[in-house]
Amino acid sequence: MKILLDECQISEKLDSISKDIVSDLGSHKNLVVIGIRSRGEILAQRLCRLLSGQLGKEIPCGTLDIALYRDDIHDPHTAVRTQVRGTEIDFDIHQAVVLLVDDVLHTGRSVRAALDALTDLGRPETIRLAVLVDRGNHELPIHADYVGIKAEVKKQETVRVLLKETDQIEQATIE
Repeated sequence: MKILLDECQISEKLDSISKDIVSDLGSHKNLVVIGIRSRGEILAQRLCRLLSGQLGKEIPCGTLDIALYRDDIHDPHTAVRTQVRGTEIDFDIHQAVVLLVDDVLHTGRSVRAALDALTDLGRPETIRLAVLVDRGNHELPIHADYVGIKAEVKKQETVRVLLKETDQIEQATIE
């Protein structure tokens, strides 16, 4: 196991991402933050707090469950692990600038599923993607607008992001 980011570095990367977002988007009146379940939602909540503080206004934050939008939902090897927990977005995304947040960008298939789910909820003005780790090996033409760290990861290796809220430890590792 190799540690990519420790607790302090994760915090620094999120702070850097939030500053880049403010620099790019300014205080856009329709900015909303939506995290992909499950660790993406935790990172989204953290980014939302940072953005709200930097912009001096409350930024809406929600959670998107992509379980039913996955392209492998009927695959017997992954269907057992797919658990629907529901989307929690109590604001309108129509004409909003949506900041979609996930922990790791790998193949791009989770992001594709999230885009499908979002368009079922409305038509955002634009969607931007923020990820803590971009591990490469993308299978779809999807890229992140805001990245904490780009890591060289072999196809057979796994990137795991562990967060205090769910794992009692804070780190990103390659296994």
